[in-house]
Amino acid sequence: MKINDIKYLSVAELNAKLKELNSELFNLRFAHATRSLANPMAIHNIKKDIARVQTVLREKELKGGNDGNN
Repeated sequence: MKINDIKYLSVAELNAKLKELNSELFNLRFAHATRSLANPMAIHNIKKDIARVQTVLREKELKGGNDGNN
């Protein structure tokens, strides 16, 4: 996921995306624990995506864009 794709989402969409990514990270960690994870780099990539979404959410919070339109 690119940062440019994330920047134009609303706060509500970002929160939904964050929830989805956290759920996916949980599933990947579970698959890794049961040794059925095909691509170990997937965990790394999901963590990066979560950090990107959190960064954009924080930027919008500091900018005062909590109305859901930014």
